[in-house]
Amino acid sequence: MIKNPMMKISKFNNREKIFLFLLVFTLLCSCSRNSDWVQFRGEGGRGVSSSRITPPLGLKWKINLQSGEEIIRSLNPPVVIGDTIYFGSDDKNFYALDVESGYMRWVFKSGAEINSIPYADKDQVYFGCKDGKLYALSRETGQEMWTFQTRSQINSQVQRYGDYIIFVGDADAIYFLSPEGEEQFRVYNPGWLNYTFLMADDIMYMGTGPSVDLVGPYDINKREFLWFLDYYDFEAVWYSFSAIRGDLLYMGTADIYGGMYLGYHAYNRHTGEVVWRQFRDGILNYVDFIDEWEYFWRNIDILDFMAPTVWRDLVIFTGGDCTARAFDANTGELRWEQIFASPVSSAPTLADGRVYFGLIGDDFIPPQLVCISASDGRLLWQMETEGSILSAPVIAGKRVIFGTDKSVFYVLEEVF
Repeated sequence: MIKNPMMKISKFNNREKIFLFLLVFTLLCSCSRNSDWVQFRGEGGRGVSSSRITPPLGLKWKINLQSGEEIIRSLNPPVVIGDTIYFGSDDKNFYALDVESGYMRWVFKSGAEINSIPYADKDQVYFGCKDGKLYALSRETGQEMWTFQTRSQINSQVQRYGDYIIFVGDADAIYFLSPEGEEQFRVYNPGWLNYTFLMADDIMYMGTGPSVDLVGPYDINKREFLWFLDYYDFEAVWYSFSAIRGDLLYMGTADIYGGMYLGYHAYNRHTGEVVWRQFRDGILNYVDFIDEWEYFWRNIDILDFMAPTVWRDLVIFTGGDCTARAFDANTGELRWEQIFASPVSSAPTLADGRVYFGLIGDDFIPPQLVCISASDGRLLWQMETEGSILSAPVIAGKRVIFGTDKSVFYVLEEVF
């Protein structure tokens, strides 16, 4: 707790008063920023929160979004602004919940299941839907402000970048709209589904090329590609969301043929030169081949599957098998590997040197949220969950937020 320095301000001169005012203003702004998580994978797309949070964590509240025992395949990460959490669900609803209590500020019923990651700005929240519409709702009331109809399902994140609202239609197009919902231009998407992208320096990592074999960085100002990935070099079914550190671009890939096959890649983001690459046969303890297929197809419905977290000189991956791995960001050397008894269920989120993600569990081990050390992979803390965590937890302020495949939505908080 910080005492209010304005209580004794009369004892200070004008310069000191100005300094103290700026200090308090900076602290308040910093606290507000630390509590917000407004876009997919957080600021810069690295999956890192600036919050300082220390386990053990306790349950703040949880809610069941729907009744019954049905296992859902997607409940993507929410966005958090101030005291409100926004997210969509397989039950066709888009929710605005009070972060303190779980009270429903409003619920909006869309036309189909929602497997889109929203974006929120000062006034509106945006999300895509399997009915082919991009929705813009009032953050305050949930009132529909406008919609944009596409020719396909929208299973992507939505992001505002400059004057564009950007999202991807399955095997349709990457759309660039104005904040008022008017189409500005589009990029052809010949066959990619459940597509995610990273925006940095006016470049989209990755855009979809003129054929289904081509993806690469797309300059949204010049409207041209910088280079293309060599698809035949790794022949993966799944390409993860990318992350950037300096001049390097990181991504994961996955395929399954005779077993899980995982790839970890670093490129020079300007030239497309391969800087390092690692491949691993997936480690799936006590999982037979049929279950491997089921697990793989479960994963690729999750938009942040294999998305890396970049921290200091490490790139950390979870998901794809029973393992969390950290590679040297510059050389690709394996720095540590932590193997679990159950497959990993989500991508990682990092805060204060700790990595948080889910484990699926099995007949003997319940689903869990786990926390490991980012520096060496040591298990630090774990908690059983009702259902397995579907996407990387969001860490906003002193809270960890996630949803499970049993349609249970959790908010945890630091235990003092």
